Amino acid sequence: MVVHQHRRPRGRAGGALLAAGVALAVSALSGCAGAGGGAGDDRPPAGKTNKAGKADKADAAAVVRGAADALARAGSAQARTAMEMATGGTRVTIRGEGGVDFKSRMGQLLVMLPADVKGKAEHRPITELLVPGALYMKNRGAGVPDDKWVRVDTTALADGNLVTGGATDPLIAAELLRGALEVTYVGETEVAGTKVRHYRGTTDIGRAAASASPEARGALEAAAKGFSTDTVPFDAYLDGEGRLRKVRHRFTYVNNGVIDVSSTTLLYGFGTPVTVVLPESRDIFAGKIAE
Repeated sequence: MVVHQHRRPRGRAGGALLAAGVALAVSALSGCAGAGGGAGDDRPPAGKTNKAGKADKADAAAVVRGAADALARAGSAQARTAMEMATGGTRVTIRGEGGVDFKSRMGQLLVMLPADVKGKAEHRPITELLVPGALYMKNRGAGVPDDKWVRVDTTALADGNLVTGGATDPLIAAELLRGALEVTYVGETEVAGTKVRHYRGTTDIGRAAASASPEARGALEAAAKGFSTDTVPFDAYLDGEGRLRKVRHRFTYVNNGVIDVSSTTLLYGFGTPVTVVLPESRDIFAGKIAE
């Protein structure tokens, strides 16, 4: 596995922004244990193959880089996410479910934190609104009133919200593939009954940021600056229209120890309407968020 280290942000401002989100992911590792993270078409996207049946690497990379554009053409989709984290022999999974509008670049997820070791649900589900440059969270906890939202500037997060919210923004997950470099066609398989082509490779965050849509560029530029290496291993599964059905990215996050993170995004139900209503300014918490 390529080690992808996340550096902690410098200064109080960076620490406060990180505390607004990453605590919900990292704190879940305290005394918890868990596991990690399918969905509907016909023939997979075409790709040149050699005599051994392997897809040409250059062509495979081009197919993967085009996944974000294929999602924009699809309009919207339902999404499930799973972020599995492991450190010091402890493994937990944070799950999310919702929808994303790839045209308006907005989405909504309900993020479920794991139960404690006795099986008791310690945390209420967190509602997350995903919009260009920002992440809104409700039921955030850590001193935030239940009826208030927390707004985090994702362009100021050291990871661009690849890890912070406990779920990689599906839009950012797709845009990250624009930086795909070393890509191999693994073969044809199925994801939740849909025939797909499986591609495996690495992507470069800086390259992805340079090629990303304007709405996603700021978050990826932040991630390119915040990680000690831009290289991210991935497995991507594309359907017959080149749409991303499933993608798994693997990160190594450094925060008071090494945390291995496997972030999986599953997309299905293409065309399902997705409505995102942003909170009024009076409903956004302006106080101090507990570390």
